[in-house]
Parts: sequence; C-alpha cells; structure tokens
Amino acid sequence: MDKLIAEAKMAREKAYAPYSNFKVGAAVLTTDGKIFTGCNVENSSYGLTICAERAAIFNAVSSGYKKFTKIAVVTDSEPSASPCGACRQVMFEFGDDIEVIMANLKGDIKIMKINELLKDGFRLSKK
Repeated sequence: MDKLIAEAKMAREKAYAPYSNFKVGAAVLTTDGKIFTGCNVENSSYGLTICAERAAIFNAVSSGYKKFTKIAVVTDSEPSASPCGACRQVMFEFGDDIEVIMANLKGDIKIMKINELLKDGFRLSKK
C-alpha cells in the first residue's frame, strides 16, 4: 500500500490544475502487480478535464490491463478526498471489489471498496 500511495504522490506532482489548483494523483495496481499512474488534467472547457483516477485506469487499459486490485488517490485536502461519481463508475466497470485508498499529504488514509463507494453501480449485461 505504501508504494502505491508513493506512486500516486509522484503522479500528483505532474498534475495540470491551473484553474482549481486542486492537484490529484492516482496509482492503480493490476492483479499481476503492475502499477499505472495518472494525474488530473484541467482544461479551459471544464467538461474536457480528466480526473487522476480515470487517467490511471485508462493508462493501464491502453497498455492491455483490465483487472485491478487497488487504486490509491492522493490529494492535499483534509480529510482526504473521495473519488467523484464518474471515477467511481469507471472503477466499478473493472470490478466491484477494488480497494480504494484515499490519502492526503499529511498521511491520513481511508480505505473502502468501490462497491461501498458506489452502491448499485451501473453495468450493461455482457453477452
């Protein structure tokens, strides 16, 4: 868990957040032990902004990974911030038992499963 949080902290430093000044870093752990990171990237057209959690997951998926055990999200807020609804839904797409580690720069940590953060998440039936 410490390594995942450390990777998310490093990713946070790369965030592009000139409008909100709210930098977020994330690191997702695949079932075979690989770590992929992401940071939030804001845009003048706010709807085009991407959150760190989705950036990390999309980074992993674009490298061929779709099974995750944990994701760490690091902010500089008190208490540590919880993922937004869109990020929760994206996490849920890849499993309802993913452990979400929410940490801040002071070392506060809260851990919940994605199915606790997103009750009755949406899924299309797979054929």
